[in-house]
Amino acid sequence: MQLDVDIVSVINEKMRAFSSAEQKVAQLILKDLYFSANASIAEIAEAADVSEASITRFAKVVGCQNVRDMKMRIAQSLAVGQRFISDVPVESTGISAIYENIKHALNENATLISEDILHQATELVTKARQILVFGVGGGSTVLAQEIQHRLFRLGHFCQSYSDPMLMRMAASTSEKNDIVICLSLSGYSADVQESARIAKHNGCQIIAITQKGTPLCEAASLLLPIKIEESDYIFKPTASRYVMMAAIDVLVTEVAINQKHKTREKLRKLKVNLDNYRGKSDRLPLGD
Repeated sequence: MQLDVDIVSVINEKMRAFSSAEQKVAQLILKDLYFSANASIAEIAEAADVSEASITRFAKVVGCQNVRDMKMRIAQSLAVGQRFISDVPVESTGISAIYENIKHALNENATLISEDILHQATELVTKARQILVFGVGGGSTVLAQEIQHRLFRLGHFCQSYSDPMLMRMAASTSEKNDIVICLSLSGYSADVQESARIAKHNGCQIIAITQKGTPLCEAASLLLPIKIEESDYIFKPTASRYVMMAAIDVLVTEVAINQKHKTREKLRKLKVNLDNYRGKSDRLPLGD
């Protein structure tokens, strides 16, 4: 399958090899993708201070069939966002700014999960034969493992999957008394959606931790909603992963409390053996 040409990458790679006229066109495109995708050849030529023939030649040089094809590929790059190409105003950085951003994201999400939905999700987890957790990508992969690490301590059989093939295999062998927890910040992870669909066909209940109004949300039996707000400042990691982790903590804590006599003994044994291993006790975390 032939991949679409990322015209921005091509322009950046060829910049030094361009003629002076071609460099003017390249700089105009990178400066304003929206204008370049929507303007006529004459308007682009005037803005770049080159001839219309130079625009046609430039399209060929960057691997496009013609100017129309070039404008279509510019429009595709525009969908990604101008903020990934041109400079944006620098937000405040430093330690305090990063922490404030995280606190703001958490505060925006603090009231989204209702007590009723949380109770229903807790009951599903508590009664499940096994819990499958699906999440792909950098953040959701790690947090899928986090759920596994939290729930096995409480005596629940839980397995996380991030490989698309293994997710489908696990979903295919699931049974109606299993549950699947699906993670996606965006709600558009196709592999997670497809695996959830397979498991749901087998009678599994699906708990999704994602945004409202997304394809994954629509596939879920229960939604623990999260809200993500991303700024144009692309250089710092997303604070939204803390929001997902908080939703996970809310669910797992409720599961532990729901069977507190059972889980207290599980956690006591865990603590005893960890303290023996580490040679310390006091208030050290339980395996973190």
